[in-house]
Amino acid sequence: MKLIIRNEDTKEERLLEEITRESFWNHFQPGADEHFILNNIRKSKDFIKELNFIAELDGKIIGNIVYTKSKLIDINKNIIETITFGPVCILPEYRSKGFGEKLIIHSIKKAKEMGFLAIIIYGDPRYYHKFGFRCGERYDITNGDGKFAVALMALELNTKFVLDIPKKFIESKDFQVDDDKLKIFDSTFMDREKETSDFQKTFELLLTLIY
Repeated sequence: MKLIIRNEDTKEERLLEEITRESFWNHFQPGADEHFILNNIRKSKDFIKELNFIAELDGKIIGNIVYTKSKLIDINKNIIETITFGPVCILPEYRSKGFGEKLIIHSIKKAKEMGFLAIIIYGDPRYYHKFGFRCGERYDITNGDGKFAVALMALELNTKFVLDIPKKFIESKDFQVDDDKLKIFDSTFMDREKETSDFQKTFELLLTLIY
């Protein structure tokens, strides 16, 4: 099998929204909203086109990753420009085969080469720890409300954070989901049944671990 990681072509936008929807459907929540977020990101000033990658296996697109601009604001109101990735997906039938890891590692390498200082994300530490991400608390990084969150993680690329200065993480507004707009957008895709699972409950609990 030959895996190629390359930038997305604009003609592939709808296909990748379908792949993203399929990848996330009933995974973290009943249904999915990641394809809607992806659509919003592409139209945003925060979108980093150069870090928009797809994974193509033997000529078939099986996943993608996108990045947006984000920032840290310290207590002195100084701004540190950072970046954030997501959604990042691999079709269910290709998971646990290392393709997602290669996609993430490739994008991190490119982000570092482009001179970005750090990547800040929300995700599962049990997975992202292997890429070098560490809990935001280690760098005195909180969410926008000034609270530490287990799911909030940082990866230094070309800088060292000042550990003793508290910083708030501000992500792109494109991650905010309007339920009415999501419903309209999702109606343009094939109808699918929403389901609940124990994994969804575990992930929801992870997101509530704020202190």
